[in-house]
Amino acid sequence: MLNRTVALVGVPMDLGGGRRGVDMGPSALRIAGIEEAVRSLGIPFEDRGNVPVREPRSRIEPENAHARFLPEIAECCRNLRAKVEAVLADGAFPLVVGGDHSIAVGTVAAISSYYHREKKKIGLVWFDAHGDMNTPETSESGNIHGMPLACVLGRGAAELTRLGERFPMVDVEKTVLVGVRSLDKKEKEEIRAAGLHVYTSRDIDMHGIHKVMKLAIEIACSGTAGFHLTFDMDGTDPSVAPGVGTPVPGGTTFRESHLIMEHAAESGKLLGLEVTEINPILDNQNATARMAVDLVLSALGKSVL
Repeated sequence: MLNRTVALVGVPMDLGGGRRGVDMGPSALRIAGIEEAVRSLGIPFEDRGNVPVREPRSRIEPENAHARFLPEIAECCRNLRAKVEAVLADGAFPLVVGGDHSIAVGTVAAISSYYHREKKKIGLVWFDAHGDMNTPETSESGNIHGMPLACVLGRGAAELTRLGERFPMVDVEKTVLVGVRSLDKKEKEEIRAAGLHVYTSRDIDMHGIHKVMKLAIEIACSGTAGFHLTFDMDGTDPSVAPGVGTPVPGGTTFRESHLIMEHAAESGKLLGLEVTEINPILDNQNATARMAVDLVLSALGKSVL
């Protein structure tokens, strides 16, 4: 069981995606009882509130069609970085809740910078139905929630790639994409060119989530202080998590999703946890947020016995 205070940081931002609603994710998780649930494990809990998100001048006509709302997202991620670094400096465990997945740039920048000052690297496990490896040059939509993994690996807009003290924030050799099953054509090319470790939904079908996560954590922990787990709820199957920004059939089951978190907890190397893309507007009686609470508990060490 985790033996540190869990500090929740909410990021109510939906600027990175093409659909409204994920900005209500932090509220949905709070309503689902995240504080009470964590405390029930005997783990101290702090709610450090939300990171402010500046509203753009116009949502209809963004200044940059290839990287929509880039100034506002970069500002939010800078503020998030500061907040997460403060959590780490206090010796607490950062639990970041979005919000769309573009927020991961700020979270990873914080954890990477914090350990960089200790002359240590971090690993990264990125659980997602999508690759998030687009850049402003390859993206068909210009939505930045399809770019954050590329950003933390040093590919994309400088306003985001240079957000941390280390460039790139994470080495591609220490980064693993898990659960992906929806990729743009150019995104596939970016992934191959980067040399990213990838375990697709097919790999999970063939080898099982146990083996996939065992390998992913080994990669992320090799020569690092540990790893950050960023968990996009659309990586799970829509049948168990319907309230997400961009649902894709064929995701992990309820038990597979929990096993991901259980492996993270059992590794003893989890540096931070992030949950993104919960959309209460599309949800059924807050089922996705309630599942997210259960998943967080598994990542903190809750088990059947």
